[in-house]
Amino acid sequence: MPSSRSPNPAMMDDPALGAALIEAAIADPAAFEPLYRQFAPSIYRFCYRRLGHPETAADATSQTFIKAIPALKSFHPHPEHPGRTFRAWLFRIASNVVIDVRRTQRPHRSLDIPDDGYDLTRELIDPARPPEEIAIAAEDSRAVWNALETLPDRQRQIVELRLAGLTGDEIAEAMSTSLSAVKSAQFRAYATLRQVLLPAISDQTGPSS
Repeated sequence: MPSSRSPNPAMMDDPALGAALIEAAIADPAAFEPLYRQFAPSIYRFCYRRLGHPETAADATSQTFIKAIPALKSFHPHPEHPGRTFRAWLFRIASNVVIDVRRTQRPHRSLDIPDDGYDLTRELIDPARPPEEIAIAAEDSRAVWNALETLPDRQRQIVELRLAGLTGDEIAEAMSTSLSAVKSAQFRAYATLRQVLLPAISDQTGPSS
């Protein structure tokens, strides 16, 4: 399983640094390592949530980078398209790998949620949002994972890309759709998650005193 170290914010926020790393990797595949270290943990977690098994997710993560390295020359950011980032490009590859794996392998979910220091519930909902979303964030990871499985596949993928840290524009780019379609599907997904999770939270907490 890839390292779960936190991403380097400078690499995410500095376009010049990111462009330099990509140019270096195009010239010499061995120079891809910093990009791998940066993105492998989030790619792995995305694949794990989509595929449900650590070994399958690790293989899908490897396949993502095996495909990405020779295809680097095809990545072209565009200043007028904020979603056209390296991260969105890489997650589009990962999404396609996951689709291929799911076509050829019977889905099977591991009984264990890996303890990699990654708090799914905290990233699902922004604590600055309304109280019902905070309640969802307070629920345990397994309940959230089970709730995600109730979503239609497209909605679930959007939520999982959001969990991976992608912006709305990046999700639209990764999924080859419009930002308005992403926002609409995410709204419906969060509404469903509230419906699924809030009754369980109410049962656990009971009436307030």
